[in-house]
Formats: sequence, C-alpha cells, structure tokens
Amino acid sequence: MASDTLVVWKLDRLGRTMKHLIDTLTRLKDKGIGFKSLTENIDTTTPGGKLIFHVFGSLAEFERDLIRERTQAGLLAARARGRQGGRPKSPLSDEKKLAMAQKMYTDKTIPVKDILTNLGIKKTTFYKYLKAKDTNLIPVRSGKAAPINLAEK
Repeated sequence: MASDTLVVWKLDRLGRTMKHLIDTLTRLKDKGIGFKSLTENIDTTTPGGKLIFHVFGSLAEFERDLIRERTQAGLLAARARGRQGGRPKSPLSDEKKLAMAQKMYTDKTIPVKDILTNLGIKKTTFYKYLKAKDTNLIPVRSGKAAPINLAEK
C-alpha cells in the first residue's frame, strides 16, 4: 500500500544478488512503498537513504562489468594459448574412425574390448555411434539420436 515501509534486518534478507535487490526496491518504489534496512541503516524514504542505495547499485553494476571483462579477457588469453572451451570431441566423430570401428566390429574376430582400447573410448560411446550409424542418426549429448538428411552430405 502507498506510504507503507518495508523493514528488513539486513539487505541480504530481501534479495540474494544486488540486481535482484535493486529490481525489488524499484518495484516497491513504483508502488509508493518505502524501504528500510536496520543493519545497514538505509532508509529510501529519505534523500540520504536514496543516495546510499543508488551508490550501492552503481557499485554492484560496476563489479558485474569488471567480472564480465575479466572473463572475456581470460577466454581470449586461453584461446591465444591454443586452449578451446567445451567438451572434447569423441574419436568417433571422425567418419574414417567410425567406419574403421564399424568394420572391426562386424569382423567378429576382434573383441569389443580391444576395439575400445584402440580407439580410447567407452563402451556406451561405441554402441551409441554404431547404433546411430546403422539408423542414419547423429548421436547428441542427451543420449538420444537426431535424424539427419543424407542428401545434405
């Protein structure tokens, strides 16, 4: 209700992140509701309290921007050193290796254990790719296979 004031013991009781806290207080302000934090002694119903809150908000935004810049700089430095992010590709994502694995499997003279050791993969990966190859499907991370259009290749 307008002219009411929400009182909390500490700021972290109202929101976990500064962005969430600022959004919540903005919504309160739009409804005409004041805010008071007892521990930090912030009262947005006074001009001084509004100033302190806006300074906190600006500092939080500045910190987020610094973190974003540092993250981007770190990723660029890692790429410059030849590092790639993400999950490593399976040896069977190469068509030649997949064809070789399928040929060894259909040969029946080579045990599956030896095929797995030579390719450096796990049994589930091996069978997932074989099943996908037999049904013209491409395996995806969720464990399910997605249909492909062979005319595109």
